[in-house]
Amino acid sequence: MKAPLPYLALAAAVLLALLAIPSSSSGDAGGVDPAIVSLVNDVAAQQTTITDNQAKIDEKLAQVAEDVRQARIFASRGK
Repeated sequence: MKAPLPYLALAAAVLLALLAIPSSSSGDAGGVDPAIVSLVNDVAAQQTTITDNQAKIDEKLAQVAEDVRQARIFASRGK
């Protein structure tokens, strides 16, 4: 299943924001700030949860649509 466009836009915005943040000039050669890594991991986990929830919503919507289709068939037979 393809990810909806708003989710991809959000992911791209987060990536651009992370790239736009200037690196710390405190003289450490450690590289990435652990707080940023934590935030990125949180966003990734939220993105996974959102994608899973969207899949569940789509599945339930398909089931409701099928139930409505069957109800219309049975209702048309009763006339």
